Amino acid sequence: MPPDFQLPIYNGSAHANPIMNLISEIKPNQSVELLKELHILTRDGKLNQDSRRKLKQVYHLFHFIEPLLDQVLADKSDLTLVDHGAGKSYLGFILYDLFFKERDAGHIYGIETRAELVEKSEHLAIKLNFPRMSFLNVSVEESIHTPQLPEQIDVVTALHACNTATDDAIKFALEKQAKFIVLVPCCQAEVAGVLNLHKNQSFAKTPLSEIWRHPIHTREFGSQLTNVLRCLLLEAHGYQVTVTELIGWEHSMKNELIIAKRSCIARKNAQERSEQILTELNLLDLRTRFIY
Repeated sequence: MPPDFQLPIYNGSAHANPIMNLISEIKPNQSVELLKELHILTRDGKLNQDSRRKLKQVYHLFHFIEPLLDQVLADKSDLTLVDHGAGKSYLGFILYDLFFKERDAGHIYGIETRAELVEKSEHLAIKLNFPRMSFLNVSVEESIHTPQLPEQIDVVTALHACNTATDDAIKFALEKQAKFIVLVPCCQAEVAGVLNLHKNQSFAKTPLSEIWRHPIHTREFGSQLTNVLRCLLLEAHGYQVTVTELIGWEHSMKNELIIAKRSCIARKNAQERSEQILTELNLLDLRTRFIY
């Protein structure tokens, strides 16, 4: 299929459109109008390679999230999902279109600190008649306490929440006692920065400092270590954690997927392990970030 495949003009619904099958990546029940509004499809129906990769990634994430939503609805008549660092709300809109739209239950909340993106998302939800979508222009701390959100949230997602935004989403999820947490971390620099700050001290402290002696290794090791500490934090708070690959590496390097299910049974040594790691690697500056 050529990268600039032209979607033929069709005036019927996306669901009934047989020509949609010519673009195999697009689900038959997906709103074409939504994909155009999200600039995944161009106005004249083109799907280029960059859009195809973006759509593929969101669809893969949907396949992981869909059974979690089904689990929530198996136990109760309604569900709430909060998407932290929502940005343009690609994930929220596609979740609503593919799952929530055909059901009478469920509400999606997008949390974003950029007011202009919140405003655009609000207008798009109205235009598409997605009434059970809300968008809040608040910080993480404000989102925890705002009366605009329920006291308990069923599912918390954070797709490519950069640097410490993933940690903020985790804090929110723990405060809201989320049943499920779905994270795709991105651009993690804080741990690498502290590793680099104390590099000389670490050389004298532990031979493990060779792992991050070179700058490229500092960045890579810092990113991996960040997610290890996040998983331990979740386990210390009674979550069962699964870490996997979202999609193939040919599509994205920001590819780690963390799924946590609340079990209320904490891993006994998780916090102790975090303490040991932070001490051994000279990262005690970050204790309050990963242990609470």
